[in-house]
Amino acid sequence: MQLTLSQTINKTCLIGLSYFDNKQNLLKQTMLAGTVTAVDKEMGITVELLSSAEQSQDKAKSVPSKPANFILPANLSCWFIAPKGDFHTSQAGVKITNPDYLITWDIYQTKAQKTEQENNGKPVDGEQQWWQWQPRTQPPQIG
Repeated sequence: MQLTLSQTINKTCLIGLSYFDNKQNLLKQTMLAGTVTAVDKEMGITVELLSSAEQSQDKAKSVPSKPANFILPANLSCWFIAPKGDFHTSQAGVKITNPDYLITWDIYQTKAQKTEQENNGKPVDGEQQWWQWQPRTQPPQIG
């Protein structure tokens, strides 16, 4: 049976993201974790991210904050049933236990950023960056 968008609602997931420059050099890798709160074929899959405050053992000392949302493309080809266990994210103090799914994406920069020299010596702050998301359709290897 194939997973559908509506079946992902309220499911927990560990999200692995690998970012590459326009020459396919790895820029960084990030691990996020959260729960799917909304799905839309056009807008994507909204994941409410876990925060370190939610993970605190003493909730009375936690500072409540609005959880951040992360939106994934509405492509389920890179969603795999997760093995049991504890997984740590890239954010300090955030881990997820027994997530429902592991999700992995490669994200490629589609054009090089201008250097100041190429921009007539002017700062390049605010230059638009474009990224192409490619699902990793092979099950991730957990070591």
